[in-house]
Amino acid sequence: MIYTLTLNTAIDMNIHCQGLIPYSVNRTSHTEYSPNGKAVNVSIVLHKFNKPTCALGFFGGFTGKYIVEELTKMQIQTMPCFIDDITRINIFINDGQKEYKLVGKGPFVPDNKKAEMLNIISNLEKNSYLVISGSLPNNIESDYYQSIIELCHKQNIQVILDISHPKLKQLLTYRPLLIKPNDDELNDIFGLKTQTIEQVITALETVHSFGAQNILLTMGSKGLYFSNGQHIWFCDAVTIKLVSSACAGDASLAAFLSEWLPKQENIENAMKKASATGANVAESDGLGLLDKISSYMDKLTVTKIR
Repeated sequence: MIYTLTLNTAIDMNIHCQGLIPYSVNRTSHTEYSPNGKAVNVSIVLHKFNKPTCALGFFGGFTGKYIVEELTKMQIQTMPCFIDDITRINIFINDGQKEYKLVGKGPFVPDNKKAEMLNIISNLEKNSYLVISGSLPNNIESDYYQSIIELCHKQNIQVILDISHPKLKQLLTYRPLLIKPNDDELNDIFGLKTQTIEQVITALETVHSFGAQNILLTMGSKGLYFSNGQHIWFCDAVTIKLVSSACAGDASLAAFLSEWLPKQENIENAMKKASATGANVAESDGLGLLDKISSYMDKLTVTKIR
């Protein structure tokens, strides 16, 4: 079982309009709503690929209820921790030329609910996987990540991290099975450049030295890299018309895991699937239809660079 944990769930509201003029009434041409939160997206895409998954997270108010109901309609198992404050709504506006992102901070999670979530995690199936992804809501400090990972270690649950918090560097001492940074996060968190292949190799080696067992480095239209500490592979990217970059990284991670786990094999196919899925999502609102993955995979090449 691949469990996913979203501490700061959200509804994504994708709005299209023709131009965006300040101080004027701007009419929308198209709006879509989708259940979201980074690890929620991972569960949705894993389910699309027929992989067993269960979505954990904090859900509050009418928006939190909507997310759980939509996941249930998709026949995706959930273990919700309900809170009183309202789950955020993230807004993505495409004016025909540019994309604007308005991302909320998130609801207040009281201490008793933090304890309730830890209790849920302590009862997860042993020898499974937990994907921890996304930001922290109000009243949850970064040490909470550490509490979760320590619980996972006691149950032999392998941890996969996709977080942009500076705490990531410290969490690598727990030797997570996989992390999925992007190039900006490598620079912001570790101070590492990725503008050349030599810099990428150095960056990956450095992150391994902090404790990461495996690294999936996503770089948008520049492709992605995977390193298992011994070898490094690169997969290129297909050319698309960008509609929204939201959810693309989450979908890439889910696609990679769907091929790579549990035996940590099929690396080349996993990378192609990750790159193709990310591209298909980026040319869509939300996760889109995920209907071009196979054709995109045929256009991709994986190269072993070390």
